[in-house]
Amino acid sequence: METEKAEHEARALEEVVERLVARFPDVAEDRVREIVRAAHQEFANRPIRDYVPVFVERTAQEELSRLPTD
Repeated sequence: METEKAEHEARALEEVVERLVARFPDVAEDRVREIVRAAHQEFANRPIRDYVPVFVERTAQEELSRLPTD
């Protein structure tokens, strides 16, 4: 059951990356992944996992919005 939840969360985070890459086309995918990974780490020890991808997406989106543009 825990493995299934972890896999679901991993898929949800991959979808977060895809959405953010589309929303921020000027940011390299590797950089988006790095920001999402860092945001995910902020929620690593939270016992309730259901909304972690939502919080990660919001956190990463805020970070990406603050990046300088060319």
